[in-house]
Amino acid sequence: MDKPYAIGIDVGGTNTVAGIVDKRGQIILSGSIKTGKHPNVEDYLDELTNLLNDLIEKTATKDQIKGIGAGTPNGNYFTGSIEFAPNLPWKGVIPFAQMLEDRVGIPVALTNDANAAAIGEMTYGAARGMKDFIVITLGTGVGSGIVVNGQLVYGHDGFAGELGHVIVRRQNGRLCGCGRAGCLEAYSSATGMARTAREYLELKPDVNTRLRDIPIDDITSKDVFDAAMEGDEMAKDIFKFTGNMLGEAFADFVAFSSPEAIILFGGLSKAGELIMDPIRESMEKNMLPIYRDKVKLMFSELKESDAAVLGASALGWEVK
Repeated sequence: MDKPYAIGIDVGGTNTVAGIVDKRGQIILSGSIKTGKHPNVEDYLDELTNLLNDLIEKTATKDQIKGIGAGTPNGNYFTGSIEFAPNLPWKGVIPFAQMLEDRVGIPVALTNDANAAAIGEMTYGAARGMKDFIVITLGTGVGSGIVVNGQLVYGHDGFAGELGHVIVRRQNGRLCGCGRAGCLEAYSSATGMARTAREYLELKPDVNTRLRDIPIDDITSKDVFDAAMEGDEMAKDIFKFTGNMLGEAFADFVAFSSPEAIILFGGLSKAGELIMDPIRESMEKNMLPIYRDKVKLMFSELKESDAAVLGASALGWEVK
């Protein structure tokens, strides 16, 4: 019998990556196109279709492809649409799954990028065998995928699980990209950490730190990490502040779904124990006693460059 494959597509604001994946979670062949160069979604989908046909031609036949899964910003699993994604060039509601399926002739399912990461973790990564867990993606924003009793939580409209937009500071909270103030994302994303660094530099003018060697508007979370690794006290304090915010929020997240684990994925998780230690301390300190010392904090086991494609491909195996 011909070997079966699925296709995973990661639609990012800058690049779109697609890969053909086997049942063991091995990416057989992948390729990419520029997302942002096409202001017209029809032109973008034409180029994406050409890429997919090329990948299939080099590795398999169409009959061997069981399905296509796509992880996208603001992707709605129920409708197969991308809805009002601020970081993509196409506005409004785009019936992405149907438009791609019409071109390629293979069933397509779609979900948002953080949900795709959770599906990938459950299928190929740290959450194998788990039925209750939360994946937190710490990148430019803070995303999440929530799995309860082995099922991804979508809610009644397909948009459940926006834990990055839980308000963690009701008084004088930072403005978030979503338009509200005080969201977790405004503090604990990579961009949020850079904002914290700028605040610290202005509020603590007498503290000596190597972060002052960088133009204040150019500071990134990577700069804070590099400084912390060299023993810079202010940089270490910024990590403690960020980890504390995440730990407080995680203690609340545990209360509504009692997960076996919370799994961290994305750029900030590369900081290792620098971020994990303050998260763990803060989470346990703020936890309802019945949950203490029960929830594992883990890093993703998926290679970051492959994770989004693997997660999306896992959706492709299930598509009808």
